[in-house]
Amino acid sequence: MRKLTLQELAQYNGQDGAPAYIAYQGKVYNVTGSFLWRKGRHQVVHRAGQDLTDDLALAPHGDELLRRVPIIGALEQASM
Repeated sequence: MRKLTLQELAQYNGQDGAPAYIAYQGKVYNVTGSFLWRKGRHQVVHRAGQDLTDDLALAPHGDELLRRVPIIGALEQASM
């Protein structure tokens, strides 16, 4: 599995032909093919290329929707 830093993840924002990736609880998901993530945006609030762990806690749905998209890697934690 591929490891991505937050800086690398930011490049996968779904804009200008780039794939759309999001991170959640340390896993990186490819949401490019999801109709809910057109052009790297979800519900006009969320953008691809980010760690959405905290945001999903406030969403009207749970993480069960992430089971529909492939996990492509892991988020590399910044060292202190």
